[in-house]
Amino acid sequence: MEATLVILKARSLRVAHARRSLVFTPPKRPVDLRDWSQWWNFKFGANWRRPYGPRSSISGLDDHPVVHIAYRDAEAYAIWAGKDLPTEAEWEFAARGGLDGAEFAWGDELMPGGRPMANTWQGAFPYENLSSDGYARTSPVMAFPPNGYGLHDMIGNVWEWTTDWWSSKHEPDAAKACCVPQDPRGGREQDSHDPSLPRIKIPRKVLKGGSHLCAPNYCRRYRPAARHAEAVDTSTSHVGFRCIIRKGASDERRQG
Repeated sequence: MEATLVILKARSLRVAHARRSLVFTPPKRPVDLRDWSQWWNFKFGANWRRPYGPRSSISGLDDHPVVHIAYRDAEAYAIWAGKDLPTEAEWEFAARGGLDGAEFAWGDELMPGGRPMANTWQGAFPYENLSSDGYARTSPVMAFPPNGYGLHDMIGNVWEWTTDWWSSKHEPDAAKACCVPQDPRGGREQDSHDPSLPRIKIPRKVLKGGSHLCAPNYCRRYRPAARHAEAVDTSTSHVGFRCIIRKGASDERRQG
């Protein structure tokens, strides 16, 4: 694969402000982990410039990833910039950094020698955040070591959009991420809808990488193989994106 991945920082984006967006709001005590409404709040005025609500700002967050970005926002930016969004297979190949078969992007131990390798949740989610990695929410994009390909934040910090439509499972993959039989691996748009909401036909894309909210007692999706479905019209305080510069196609798009 000959490509470059670029994560978007908070001051480098121009998108329309959403009227409201989901903001993580930790409860003060243990809650039912099956009920995400216990820690997610729709806040009017929350957007990429005001990530925690109308009275917040991105002052001091210049090097943090941009958040509150719905899929079409990310797609529009990538087109404007002459870049692309990665497929799930491209994203996973890049995240592994050459360590095919390892559980994490840096090896098989979550915190080797007790050292945090990514911005994830320490403590009992969602009410106890020990912040042992130094960050309670997002972190600067180069705060943790790069993977074997020199890429930062492929795991943790914020989830990242891919272009694949969500499907509950792929066709069986090859043993190595470099050799997946199909790219993109996703299914059809009409099959990506949430089956638990049969009357709401909002297509979903695949998110990758996990976020600072991924915890051992909750999602544990801070692994290259992990994936999550997200409705294309939804923006949150823990979802961002990364662009890919695909040799050839991206060059032609910038020239056009």
